[in-house]
Amino acid sequence: MAQFQEVSKLSSQHPKPPGLVLQYGTAGFRSNAKHLDHAMFRTGLLATLRSKKTKATIGVMVTASHNPEEDNGVKLIDPMGNMVTAEWEGYATQLVNAEQDDLLIVLKDIIEKETVNMSQEANVFVGKDTRSSSVSLSQAVLDGVLALSGHSKDYGLVTTPQLHYMVCCQNTQGKYGEPTVEGYYRKLCQLLYSIVSLCVCVSLFVCFFFFFFFSSVQHAIHSFLPLHLSVDGANGIGALKLHEMESHVKSELQISVFNDGSKGKLNYECGADFVKMQQKPPTGMEMSPGERCCSYDGDADRIVYYYTDSEGQFHLLDGDKIATLISTFLKELLTQVGLDLKIAVVQTAYANGSSTRYLEDTMKVIVRCTKTGVKHLHHAAQEFDIGVYFEANGHGTVLFSEVAEEKIQLLTQDPNTNDERKRAAQLLQNTINVINQTVGDAISDMLLIEAILAIKGMTVQQWDAIYTDLPNRQLKVKVADRRVIDTTDAERRAVSPAGLQEAIDSLVKKYKLARSFVRPSGTEDVVRVYAEAETQESADALAHEVSLAVYRLAGGVGDEPKPLH
Repeated sequence: MAQFQEVSKLSSQHPKPPGLVLQYGTAGFRSNAKHLDHAMFRTGLLATLRSKKTKATIGVMVTASHNPEEDNGVKLIDPMGNMVTAEWEGYATQLVNAEQDDLLIVLKDIIEKETVNMSQEANVFVGKDTRSSSVSLSQAVLDGVLALSGHSKDYGLVTTPQLHYMVCCQNTQGKYGEPTVEGYYRKLCQLLYSIVSLCVCVSLFVCFFFFFFFSSVQHAIHSFLPLHLSVDGANGIGALKLHEMESHVKSELQISVFNDGSKGKLNYECGADFVKMQQKPPTGMEMSPGERCCSYDGDADRIVYYYTDSEGQFHLLDGDKIATLISTFLKELLTQVGLDLKIAVVQTAYANGSSTRYLEDTMKVIVRCTKTGVKHLHHAAQEFDIGVYFEANGHGTVLFSEVAEEKIQLLTQDPNTNDERKRAAQLLQNTINVINQTVGDAISDMLLIEAILAIKGMTVQQWDAIYTDLPNRQLKVKVADRRVIDTTDAERRAVSPAGLQEAIDSLVKKYKLARSFVRPSGTEDVVRVYAEAETQESADALAHEVSLAVYRLAGGVGDEPKPLH
């Protein structure tokens, strides 16, 4: 077939390094950028097949998220803006790892297994982050689409959540929104306006927020203390897009963007992952005591908040705190409207124990624990009328079932609904629209958080005081083969190697309010160690001792882990 001749011709321009093996996981393919040209071309091929199979537009995002600048990666996006199915993850791994002479054999095998109609039109949206390698690698994806006669649209520089949004908009024929970056900004900002303006009469604080974000009466805001947010853009695409968005919320939105890429290195000593792991402010961020700050990651699908107090102590509000704030807000609105909808918070083993206890014991909210990886949280959240999911690293969103959306919309339109119930229903309706339901989105999450704080009249300190995190520490141990670690119970207990879980249990008993677990990395030969305890000293000691157990029982590589202090 002429199509396959074109594949052979173009694939020779994107040869696979002999012997290289890559694994498609939750993060897609991810490695040093110099190894990925063939993977990008072949992902373009697969995206074209997926489009033909689903008769819908598929997305391909070139990014390595929070990884160092020299890395890159690629993710496939399914028709509704969600991650590609497990079956097609397997096809991606097979196709990318096929040696050059076997490429057509594997490609034809996928076509046969999935009964792909090769005469079906294919459409693929492509986006990229700000890494220098993304230019040539995204072109390799486009070459792959072209090789199978697919149609492509190159969105250029976009955040990962923006491309998810575009794909969903395209496949819902505009029902979710307009599939343009400008449409994305307009939807988020207009709906944020609607959320807050509904509450203008509630408090003077909300009135400030209303004027601050949207009023044309600019002088009015200067009569009050204006709201201000400092954002660490991780020297990535999020900073660029945040600058673009400012024109949509006008000068009243006083956001100071640091680490905007003008001089710093992507994700180097900055960004959400750095702040979460190191539990300290990013380099390059100017902070005043008590000031509310947040950090994105490299592709702007994660967000964490933080501040320093008057004594200079750092306070982190991570994905657990964000999930608690949002779920509390939504449950209060559900109580006001009187709807019997099941709301749940989905967490991973990394969730702080204090957050889980607060949600279950105080808020009486269902809490579900899943394996690490956004796809696992997303699927679990879909089981509820309203599913709030956030990993502790700040990647998360809120999902509303069709039933929930219909019931809420009916209440907003019912003339017999009293003012209080209608206002709460309208807030729920607008929350549905302002949140990016396709994937975690730092910009969307940030706007919702800012609206909630304003509506509730809460300071960042009051938000932080909802519950107190148990001190914790995350470490990683290099091993010869991460596959020696096998886990169960949503990754909270180790099944192998023999004796490891018994060693962890024994170590945990030494400390008060302690908990620890280990899990293999999805992308590199390291074992990730998590520990929490009553004091930071205890958490650090426990993390170190568990790291030693992993090193000794799971084939540690290099020097033995040293104490943190």
